Amino acid sequence: MSDYPTSEKIVPKGAWFGATDYVALDYEGRFLRRKRLVTASGAGFLVDLPEVTNLIGGEAFVLADGRFIEVRPALEPVLVIRGDLARLAWHIGNRHTPCQIGTDRLVIRADHVLEGMLKGLGAQVSPGVEPFQPEGGAYGMGRTMGHEHGHSHHHGDGHSHSHGAAHRHDHDHA
Repeated sequence: MSDYPTSEKIVPKGAWFGATDYVALDYEGRFLRRKRLVTASGAGFLVDLPEVTNLIGGEAFVLADGRFIEVRPALEPVLVIRGDLARLAWHIGNRHTPCQIGTDRLVIRADHVLEGMLKGLGAQVSPGVEPFQPEGGAYGMGRTMGHEHGHSHHHGDGHSHSHGAAHRHDHDHA
C-alpha cells in the first residue's frame, strides 16, 4: 500500500474549484494512467486512473480525501514557426508531429531536425519556452495516447508500415 494519497478520478476544467495545490506537467507528462506525481509545494500523490488519459490543463485530480490538485501545462522548449502556415503545417503533419496551431504561428516541441527542415522551407523559426498545447488530432487522440488507435500509411515510394490492428486507416504521403 502506498504512503501517498491516491487519485482515481479527474474532474474537467470548470467543474471544480478550490484546488489546494497544482502539478505542472509537460506534453508527454499529461498522458498518464498510473504515476506518482509531485505538486508545486513538494507533496507526492499517486494517480491511478482506469485508462490512459490525455490532460490539456485546467482539470483537477481528486484525492481520496476530497482535495483537488489542479493540472497546469508546464513550460517546455518549443519552436515558434512563422511563414506560409498552411504549407508548413502540411509538412509538420506529414511527419506526424504534434503541432499547436495559432492564427499567426505554429508551435512544435524543440527538434533540431525539424527546425532545419522548416528553415529550408523558408519558415522563420525561433526557440521559445512556453506551455505546449497541440491539436488533439482527428483519430480519437482526445482520451488515449500514442498509436494505440493503430494505423498504417504509405509513403509513395513503395513501402508502408502499420501501427496496430485495433483501428485501421490508410493515407498516402505523396
